[in-house]
Amino acid sequence: MNQSGNKNQDEFRSAVTMTVFWVAGLTLVIIFVALFAGILLDRFLNSKPLFTIVLTIASIPITIYATFRVVKAASSRIKPVVNKGHSEEEPHSGEDN
Repeated sequence: MNQSGNKNQDEFRSAVTMTVFWVAGLTLVIIFVALFAGILLDRFLNSKPLFTIVLTIASIPITIYATFRVVKAASSRIKPVVNKGHSEEEPHSGEDN
């Protein structure tokens, strides 16, 4: 493999790694915010454990949506690797019928 192929592969790996870290961090933040907000609301309203459960369960679709958006944004920035040189296409025969 040549230098540019290695560089493209390294860029792809680093983009995937950064996306995984973003998704993991975002997931943890959303779940912990929902959990702590639920605990605080339950203490304030004296309704243990209603808001904790509701907000934690409500954080699941929010996390899925946020994950989708992060992955979509990251994948739009990743450029496909074009393999030049080793083309195995058949030559055109000249007839288009």
